Amino acid sequence: MSARDRRRDEWRGRVAESVAAWWLRAKGYRVLARRLRLGVGEIDLVVARGRALVLVEVKRRATLDLAAEALGQGRLRRVWRAVPVAAARFGDGWETVRLDAVLVAPWRFPRHLERIAGEDGSC
Repeated sequence: MSARDRRRDEWRGRVAESVAAWWLRAKGYRVLARRLRLGVGEIDLVVARGRALVLVEVKRRATLDLAAEALGQGRLRRVWRAVPVAAARFGDGWETVRLDAVLVAPWRFPRHLERIAGEDGSC
């Protein structure tokens, strides 16, 4: 992959994360962090609604179905390992800490998938 392709993909990823953040705000979530880098992995978005802390994986592909397919179990396990670290960073007092996904495709409304992985990282 050329440097130009990497820059294009990076830009598209940032746009997808902005779209996902906008979509979640419209649903009543508050964005706490974007592109949270932790020693065990990266969380695309950290949002909250009520007493729920939600870590969000954003996937952008040509179609929403392809974006859903890109949520591989290996990737979700890596993200799930970051959940306790991220939760600690945002303090105690959350009733729920969960992992969600927002799927993004051009010219389509985003799709928000709640609770995409269990506590063991399984799908």
